[in-house]
Amino acid sequence: MNMIRLVGIAVLSFSMLGAPITSAQDLTSAQKNAVRSAKNYLSFQAFSRRGLIDQLSSPYGDDYDVADATAAVDSLSVDWNAQAVRSAKTYLEMMGFSCNGLIRQLSSDAGDKYTESQATYGAQQAGAC
Repeated sequence: MNMIRLVGIAVLSFSMLGAPITSAQDLTSAQKNAVRSAKNYLSFQAFSRRGLIDQLSSPYGDDYDVADATAAVDSLSVDWNAQAVRSAKTYLEMMGFSCNGLIRQLSSDAGDKYTESQATYGAQQAGAC
C-alpha cells in the first residue's frame, strides 16, 4: 500500500471519529471560509457533523470541496450532543414523535445524520423518551 493511501486512510479515520485533524492556523483560505460558513449555519440551526459537512460541500449549499468542508468542521469545537438536543427540540415543537421515531429521524441518512448515540441523547434530553 502506498504512503499517500495510508495517510488518506489515517486522516479519514481521525475525521470520522470527529477528532480535530488540523488547527485553525493551518487551514487554507477555502477552509477558513468554510469555517465562517459553518459558524453561520450553527448560529441559526442545529447540525450533525455529517449534516454540516454535507451542507458545506453540497452543490446546492456552499459547494466547498468535501475535504475543505471536513477540515473546517473538524477544526471547530462543537458539542454534537447539544446539537442533537437542539434538533430534537425543533422537531418536537413542529410535531409529535415517538422516542424511536425521533431517534430514527435524527440518525437517518435521509434525516439529520447524527450518530445513533447522539440521536438517542438528543431525543432523551428533549423529553421524547
